[in-house]
Amino acid sequence: MDWDNLRFFLEIARTGRLASAAHRLGVDQATVSRRMTALETQLGRRLFVRSTTGMSLTDAGRQLTVQAEAMEAAAAAVDAPGEDAGDVMSGVVRVGVTEGFGTAVLAEKLAKLTILHPLLTVELVAVPAIVNISRREADIVIALDRPQRGPYVVTKLSDYVLGFYASEAYLSRSAPLNVPEDLRHHRLISYVDDLLYTKALRFLNHMRAPNFALRSTSVTAQLHATAAGAGVAVLPAFIANDCPGVRPVLPDIRFTRTFWMSMPEEMRHQSRMKKTWDFLRQVAEEHRAGLLPE
Repeated sequence: MDWDNLRFFLEIARTGRLASAAHRLGVDQATVSRRMTALETQLGRRLFVRSTTGMSLTDAGRQLTVQAEAMEAAAAAVDAPGEDAGDVMSGVVRVGVTEGFGTAVLAEKLAKLTILHPLLTVELVAVPAIVNISRREADIVIALDRPQRGPYVVTKLSDYVLGFYASEAYLSRSAPLNVPEDLRHHRLISYVDDLLYTKALRFLNHMRAPNFALRSTSVTAQLHATAAGAGVAVLPAFIANDCPGVRPVLPDIRFTRTFWMSMPEEMRHQSRMKKTWDFLRQVAEEHRAGLLPE
C-alpha cells in the first residue's frame, strides 16, 4: 500500500474537506481527489461519504484511520527514537477558540505542547467570531455556545467569570463608582452590538442610553482601551486581573459564562485529537483559579 496515499487519506479524515486537506499538504485539490480515488480502488471499498457539507468517514474509513495513525506514529517514532511510539504526536491539529482565552491562556500552553512534540503543528484560530465546527473550520472548537445538534463530542470545559474593570487613571478623574446606578455617569467600553457573534457577551442591555467611549469586536482591544483610561468595561477575570493598572470595580457584580469544547464524532478515536483534547482539559483545570477567582 502506498504510504503517501494514506497521508492524503488522514488529512481528509482530519479536515473533512478536500480543499482543506490540499492546503495542509501543499498540493492542489485535484491531486488529493486523485489519491483518494486510487486508494479506494486499491482497497475495494468506499472510505468517505461525499456531501455538500464535506466528507464523512464510512465504517471502513474509521477502521483505516486507526491503522493509518498507528503507521504514522510508528514512522514518527523512527525519527524520534528517544520517545515512546505511543507518545508521539505528529501532523496538524486546528483549535478554534474565543479570542481572549486563546490569546491569554492557550497560546503559551499550546506552544509548550509543540516543543514537547516537534512533529506536531498546532493551528490556533483565536478570533472574536464563531469558528464553525459543522464547516470543519477547526478540528476542536472551544466556544461560548454549546452545539445543539450534530454528530459531535461535546464537553463542558469550564465556567469563567467576568466583571467590571477600570484603570486607576480613569477612576481618579471620574465620578464615584460604588453602585450599579453610578454607571450612567461613566464612559463605557464594550462590543459592537450588530457585530456581536453570541448573545452570551451582551452585558449592558439593561442600561438606558449607555455612554460609550469605545466599542470593539476584540476583547483584547477592550482590555487595552481600559488600561489606557478610556472607561469602564466588562472583562474576563482571567485577562483583566493580570493587567497592570486595571482593577475591579463594582466587585459584587459578576457574570458567569461557560466554555464548551467539541469535535466531530468521527475524529474522537484519532490519536492526535484525543491527546490534544485531553491536554486542553488539563490546561483548563490548571487555570481554574484564574477562570473562577474567589
